[in-house]
Amino acid sequence: MVAKIRIHKEGRGILLGLFLLLLFVCAFMYYAFLPHSWVIRGVVIISVLLFLFVLWFFRQPYRPLVPNDEFIIAPADGRIVAIEEVFEPEYFQDTRIQISIFMSPLNVHVNRYPVSGEVNYFRYHKGSYLVAWHPKSSELNERTSLVMTNSKGHEIMIRQIAGAVARRIVTYSSVGEVVKQGEDMGFIKFGSRVDLFLPKDEFEVTVFYDQKVTGNQSIIAKYKK
Repeated sequence: MVAKIRIHKEGRGILLGLFLLLLFVCAFMYYAFLPHSWVIRGVVIISVLLFLFVLWFFRQPYRPLVPNDEFIIAPADGRIVAIEEVFEPEYFQDTRIQISIFMSPLNVHVNRYPVSGEVNYFRYHKGSYLVAWHPKSSELNERTSLVMTNSKGHEIMIRQIAGAVARRIVTYSSVGEVVKQGEDMGFIKFGSRVDLFLPKDEFEVTVFYDQKVTGNQSIIAKYKK
């Protein structure tokens, strides 16, 4: 069975602009270097490969999910680069379990809600562009912080972080909005990171350092029994 894949809405305008730009470049090169057909072939090949890469970057695989309040689901595809207890100063001002997922440019970059609940805090921060796996990127880079209250009354923070290549973070949430686990939360363009901050005494972490996870499929943590 072939997996259903569509192009994310954040990429449609970029793909159209890139297509027109590459078409112009190829046409210009054709008229400028017509006698040198090898030049034209090289430009066309590079243009096609570039367009296919950007098309692949903005893919959005179809991943249906039945919401489950017992689990924290991965909000993004990528690799676990941190699992640690940290002091979270922006909102909670106490110690939380931080789980960080690094997304390379080859990963799916759609961000999804890890739990169902109500959004009660959102803030955008300007910042630097350290590499996304840098320990200080969670505090110093351009980022958004979103806090949700789930059905059990626990607050969970999701932080989108720009990296050395990423220059645009998109978040669809607004304070007071009620959202479902697995729905689109946003998008980070071209390499980035997502951090989760969980109550340290309520959840059992089910992933390990350097593990690859899949958004809407991998279970990040579950309630302790």
